Amino acid sequence: MNYFIKNATLVNEGKTFVASVFVSDGKIAKIVREDEPFDFGSATVIDATGKYLIPGIIDEHVHFREPGLTHKADIYTESRAAVAGGVTSFMDMPNTVPQTTTQELLEQKFDLAAQKSLANYSFYIGATNDNLEEVKKTDPKRVCGIKLFMGSSTGNMLVDKNEVLVRLFRESPCLIAAHCEDEQTIHENTVCCKDLASKDQVIVDASIHPFVRTAEACYRSSSKAVDMAEKFGARLHVMHISTQRELSLFRNDLPMKQKRITAETCPHYLWFDNRNYEEKSYAIKCNPAIKSHRDREALLQALREGRIDTIGTDHAPHLLNEKMTDDYFTSKSGFPSIQHSLQVMVECGFELPQLVQWMCHNPADLYHIDRRGFLREGYFADLALVDMNHQSVIANATELSKCGWTPYDGLKVHAQVTHTFVNGNLVFENGMFHEEHRGERLLFS
Repeated sequence: MNYFIKNATLVNEGKTFVASVFVSDGKIAKIVREDEPFDFGSATVIDATGKYLIPGIIDEHVHFREPGLTHKADIYTESRAAVAGGVTSFMDMPNTVPQTTTQELLEQKFDLAAQKSLANYSFYIGATNDNLEEVKKTDPKRVCGIKLFMGSSTGNMLVDKNEVLVRLFRESPCLIAAHCEDEQTIHENTVCCKDLASKDQVIVDASIHPFVRTAEACYRSSSKAVDMAEKFGARLHVMHISTQRELSLFRNDLPMKQKRITAETCPHYLWFDNRNYEEKSYAIKCNPAIKSHRDREALLQALREGRIDTIGTDHAPHLLNEKMTDDYFTSKSGFPSIQHSLQVMVECGFELPQLVQWMCHNPADLYHIDRRGFLREGYFADLALVDMNHQSVIANATELSKCGWTPYDGLKVHAQVTHTFVNGNLVFENGMFHEEHRGERLLFS
């Protein structure tokens, strides 16, 4: 089906202007400027007067939990939540059951997504201490990257052998996306915390999390990853930056396209800080931990300065009964985020052109995604229409993630995605889903 999106305010490459967009055969066929005559034939017309048209958001960092953990999330349910939030492409992590650490298991996940996903997709292959030869088979034109856990993770995915790290940074065929927290520091802090708790010298609740997973743990690991990437010329993307100290590791004197080492942060590090643990408790427990208000303020400034390049959600659903326990040590880390990422970022005070840069353009450029992330003729019609004057309240009752709750419950927002197109197909429209279409596998140049 062809569409003519009429009189939208386009946000693209730092510019905001009124135009109409003709969508045909899955692509942006024509951007029609104001008062320019154009015959759109029998296309379905969508009047976007007063609304903003942005490229579909590319979320480079999600945990959709399939296979093996589908009691809390799966590719179908989470891709629905994604498109409701204007996210048209996602890149999913390998710590599933089984873990995605072989080419065969990787392709099985692509097959699942082809059947289930409403959004476009790619999947990371996970590095371990003993699968380097398998990782080196990864095709950089068909796979988004290699996920490296340099901190605690599920099962056998912690890479802590120096000789393996050296070879990975030297021989990696594609981008390395790293989770950086120093395992030894976390272990020592955990032992100390348990010892104090056993002696009733400290109350162990969610607020202790940033004192277990400290800024020092983050910096030790991130600086090691950056040192290795610089030494061996690897393409490194450090994910979910959460501390002020780590920001010194990243440059802001180069355009993002020229950087070999880049950084991501997440909406929750920009919205919450350690003062929110009292109210939100384990609902905002995540790894790395949400830290101080000084860290939050520094991250907000680093985005504006260009030290941080992208915003991913680290969308990681768990059931509430897995989160809200009475035991800090057994409460799961992570929470859903993808449905509300754009809304939260707007409430952080950023303008749409900035958000489009960090959530659409930069991920497309950083990963060299084929013809996505921009409003350009000939590009795939991955699009989101946004109403910036729609007052609402985020609530658990309207959370679309399978887990059925959100840490942003109760937050008043004024931005709302009304329409989402994936490959030219209208998949989300004013709260309704059109589920006859499926997303496509992302390709990389």
